[in-house]
Amino acid sequence: MKKRVLFYLVALVSTVSVQSCATNYVVSQPATYTKEYKTDAKLASIDQKKMEQDKQRLIDSFLAEKAASIASAKKAIKNSEIAKAVKYNKTIDNILAEAETYLGTPYRYGGMTRRGIDCSAFVLSVFGAAAGLSLPRVAASQAQEGESIDKSELQKGDLIFFSHGRRISHVGIVENVTEEGEIKFIHAATSKGVMISSLNDSYWGPKFRFAKRVINENGEAYNNLASTTPNTATNF
Repeated sequence: MKKRVLFYLVALVSTVSVQSCATNYVVSQPATYTKEYKTDAKLASIDQKKMEQDKQRLIDSFLAEKAASIASAKKAIKNSEIAKAVKYNKTIDNILAEAETYLGTPYRYGGMTRRGIDCSAFVLSVFGAAAGLSLPRVAASQAQEGESIDKSELQKGDLIFFSHGRRISHVGIVENVTEEGEIKFIHAATSKGVMISSLNDSYWGPKFRFAKRVINENGEAYNNLASTTPNTATNF
């Protein structure tokens, strides 16, 4: 009887001890795991936020550099265009200023001086002195130079060519284009020497054939200059 009571007592004590251990394990373990999980999640959130901030800083820096580069390029282009326009206008102004110093010079067929000059010699002398441009001696050869220009696009300094028939025999320099579209040109005419005329004139208007531009937008001569060759065309 005593042995049986002792056996039950030992069994009861063991059962209580096991339950106590199990209870301690179940209660204590999740508390530690939850704490570690929250800490890791917080650190991951901080790292992700920092990465996003760094990424945005990089994007902002790139966009700022790109904007500055574009602004610099636009400024350079603008300055270049302004410089070209200034040089072109200065060259044309020099050409016309030189041409006007010949006003009143008598016409002389084959003449090349201020005592007497013909139309093509007048043009080559003016462009040579004012722009350093070497043009052929006669009008027909000068007509092969530069870029073809439509009558509606004529500007100061362009060359305009005339003829009585099929062969180019006269040349002048556009001196002005009025707001109304009237084209005035300076040339050496057989009647009055170096003078300013208009394409609206009943004599010159019908004889106009085409126009050429020998000074490009940079204020320089076009590179397709023809070689100077003798020509028997009449300059009038």
